[in-house]
Amino acid sequence: MALKEIVEQTVAGLGYDLVESERSAAGLLRITIDHPWLPNADGSVVEQFVTVEDCEKVTRQLLFALEVDGIDYKRLEVSSPGIDRPLRHEKDFERFVGQEIDVTLKAPIGVAAAAGQVNATRKKFRGTLERTQVEGGAPGWQIVWSDLPVGKPGQKISKKRLQVPLQALGFTLDELKEARLAPIVSFKGRGVKGDSETNLD
Repeated sequence: MALKEIVEQTVAGLGYDLVESERSAAGLLRITIDHPWLPNADGSVVEQFVTVEDCEKVTRQLLFALEVDGIDYKRLEVSSPGIDRPLRHEKDFERFVGQEIDVTLKAPIGVAAAAGQVNATRKKFRGTLERTQVEGGAPGWQIVWSDLPVGKPGQKISKKRLQVPLQALGFTLDELKEARLAPIVSFKGRGVKGDSETNLD
């Protein structure tokens, strides 16, 4: 059995989602796990965090499974996704609708998409993830952002400052080179959004 299949089956068998699986040239096997996304009937979700005990449980089972199948590696590392969790599958995007994410496109947006509002060579964006519809009514995705300058901590921002209009960028998963949750640090939890929004150039 291939390494990827062993890892996927082992992690899923213990009730976790496999977020990422990496193998380095130095023999390090890095596995990232998360709790599965289980929304309630009303659409609400109880956010669960991966603990040290979760990582230990998966590590023990993987050590056994990899030994049985004779997989060669030097070191195994099992961890949580962290605050910049990668988004790779459709269900990841469904799970984090309404959250701030960072996306990197495979190619610049181009002159037509930029419409004079954004640099046509821009590939990186930070904004709020939203659902949308593409031609034919198929579900799609977009991020919405504002190029409002970020104030320094403690700096008062005048209420008279002109509001910067929101902009939106629609995309398909095939157009993305990378997508991650924006690493926003808040002691109130990820669901609480800050007063300011940022962008990546």
